[in-house]
Amino acid sequence: MKVPEECLNIHEIRQEIDAIDRQVIELLGQRFTYVKAAAQFKKDADGVKAIDRFNAMLQQRRIWAEEAELNPDAIEKIYRDLVGYFIEEELKHWESK
Repeated sequence: MKVPEECLNIHEIRQEIDAIDRQVIELLGQRFTYVKAAAQFKKDADGVKAIDRFNAMLQQRRIWAEEAELNPDAIEKIYRDLVGYFIEEELKHWESK
């Protein structure tokens, strides 16, 4: 990987962004394996949804966003959508057991 200052043109910048996005997606896939594994420890659908945990997780992501000098509202939206999707998938996985 090159640091942004080493890139000589927009093509190199885009290549680096694509490489980062690929890593992010691979990490999301790893995260999803943990989400599915968590289903075995949930006793009911409310446990899968874990509203208090969901809200606490969003607050922590907002803090991390601020520390990374990112917009916490944007990061919260991303995680709200992402984790909402994962919860739906975890529910399917939990119900199939």
